Amino acid sequence: MPLGQLIIEGGHSLQGRVVPSGNKNAAMPLLAASLLTDEPLILHNVPRIGDVQTVISLMADLGVEVVEEGEHRMSAQARQVCKTSLDVELFSQARGSITLIGPMLARLGRVDLLSPGGDRIGRRRLDTHLLALEALGGKLVQNDGFTLKADGLHGADILLDEASVTATENVIMAASLAKGTTVLRNAASEPHVQDLCHCLNQMGAHISGIGSNTLTVEGVDRLRGTEFTISPDYMEVGSFLGLGAVTPGEIRIQGVVPEHLRMICMVFGDRLGVRMRLEGRDLVVEGEQDLRIRPDVGGVVPKIDDAPWPAFPTDLMTIALVVATQAQGTVLIHEKMYDGRLYFVDRLISMGAQIIVCDPHRAVVVGPSRLQGQPLSSPDIRAGMALVIAALCAEGRSVIGNIIQIDRGYERLDDKLRALGAHIERR
Repeated sequence: MPLGQLIIEGGHSLQGRVVPSGNKNAAMPLLAASLLTDEPLILHNVPRIGDVQTVISLMADLGVEVVEEGEHRMSAQARQVCKTSLDVELFSQARGSITLIGPMLARLGRVDLLSPGGDRIGRRRLDTHLLALEALGGKLVQNDGFTLKADGLHGADILLDEASVTATENVIMAASLAKGTTVLRNAASEPHVQDLCHCLNQMGAHISGIGSNTLTVEGVDRLRGTEFTISPDYMEVGSFLGLGAVTPGEIRIQGVVPEHLRMICMVFGDRLGVRMRLEGRDLVVEGEQDLRIRPDVGGVVPKIDDAPWPAFPTDLMTIALVVATQAQGTVLIHEKMYDGRLYFVDRLISMGAQIIVCDPHRAVVVGPSRLQGQPLSSPDIRAGMALVIAALCAEGRSVIGNIIQIDRGYERLDDKLRALGAHIERR
């Protein structure tokens, strides 16, 4: 598959309206949830991106009927599931493929898997998934990969050793068809986890505590089909917020969920000085910006760090870092969750950014810097989007390669940017 390039002429004013796509990290487990019933699950606002297509291909290989009923509407029906193993090549392409193992274990009593793929942003453990599914009655056999077997699942009181989103999703899907009650502690509570819980409840599951870190799942004998609308992707909203902050012109992001954006707006607004306003379900990034990093009390250099919801999301750390390069002042960026997230910083330094990389998790940004267009390459989804933003606010021409990574997480990004006035071409 050709990797592709984006050719960007930076320094132009962007203005207009943009509609975020459906939440990528909700779409993948929601598609996987169709394995829990033989009735159709109809999903609306499904993003047309690479990672979602990978999960659809995996499910089709299992025998699930996935039908596109409109540009962003899909029906998935698992009348029969014909195999217990996941296609190795497809499984290696998207981290979200891991959310298939909980439903497969509940439906088939067995799943054979290898380590998942996705972004190369540091080690991502499978232990949390496996330990929790073992607590529900799964038995782990290690061979060339892993095999999980279960002769019926039962409820359990489970404490996750980390608040993993995908482990939480696997447990609640498996527990929905387990006998008895499951209490899941230290559960992830991100908006995409909430979407999955609400959809499962519409399918007949009994899940309470949604939005908190303790979920209670009362197992049921069967689940039914339903229709569900995926919420807008707040990571994409945050990306366009960062874009609007560093380019001239007003950008209106339509159809947001304000409660998903409280910490994002706090960090970009209070810490980096981005001027924005909420108008109903629209987030408006104002055209006139005077970005200034706000120091902590006593003039101490402030810090932006990530943590599980409702803290600032790791997927927006790269965007915040680019915005910081255009703001007056100094800030410490502390990426706690992944040891490879900041590896793209050398590209920004080559563009003229003043950044001191302290270690794989920390970087000090001193701004503002005048960025110059450069040949670049996208290492992963979020770093790729950050480089696009940097190129759009830089002087001159940038060529960004390996854009298949960006396409994995952002739908028709170049079309959306051109509609705002960006000088961008796909080649």
